[in-house]
Amino acid sequence: MARTIAEIQAEIITAVQNDTTLSPQLTSTSVTAIWRLWTYIIAVSIWTLEVLFDLYRTEITELVAAQKPHTLRWYQTKALAYQHGGTLNLANDEYNNTGLTDDQVAEQKIIAEAAVTEVDNILYVKVQKASGEDLAQLDLTETEAFTAYMTEVKDAGVKMIVRSVPADHLKIEVDVYYDATILSSDGARLDGTASTPVQDAAKAFLRELPFDGKYVKAHHVDALQSVEGVIVPEFRLCQARRDDDPSFANVDVFYDPYSGFLKFYDEETDLVLNFIPA
Repeated sequence: MARTIAEIQAEIITAVQNDTTLSPQLTSTSVTAIWRLWTYIIAVSIWTLEVLFDLYRTEITELVAAQKPHTLRWYQTKALAYQHGGTLNLANDEYNNTGLTDDQVAEQKIIAEAAVTEVDNILYVKVQKASGEDLAQLDLTETEAFTAYMTEVKDAGVKMIVRSVPADHLKIEVDVYYDATILSSDGARLDGTASTPVQDAAKAFLRELPFDGKYVKAHHVDALQSVEGVIVPEFRLCQARRDDDPSFANVDVFYDPYSGFLKFYDEETDLVLNFIPA
């Protein structure tokens, strides 16, 4: 881990002061003394190099972890590498992109998010493609092609199920106690800079959740609490369900999305905010 600039400079100054040749000549204690300024310059240079070494070490560690066969991260990496319509080299499970531009390759890489979990010796591969700022399930043709690709690259004997389904539904109702000097009765900022800051924060929280991560109700409360003008957000209702399940279930603490992510399908009924002046 990189040392701080101050730590590095202190070590240099200590070394200078312990040197019998340099210490009699470099006696000024002023922070603007030329010799001390040079120790600062050298310290910044060394610090920059150490930071770069840390970044390089992190990158190499991630690359090595992703290259290890038979791990869940390896399967995730292979899922993200899928190119719809690309030519797969069966000898090494890599795509032959000869003659393709970077833009063409990027266009073929339709998998925006992927997560791989193992339950009862079966690998579940959850994938979604991008649709503007949101995620969307693969269509039938894309699902069939992606499944064939993963079947080709997976280890022999591994049982795998590909899952690309619509987002799980989330429904919340919140009493938002607000500062009337900052927000209006409909949640808009009085200074005119934002008309729906609380609604925007509620939706942004879902977009920023890690794919296939747990939804934690308390964290959603924190996201609303962070909006300027919101004093207390009290959840009166928090429910979620799979897209193919007609029944909502109460979310008391957290929820594991079946599809890997959640969304408000109808903001008028799924994102209900009751603004109450505090």
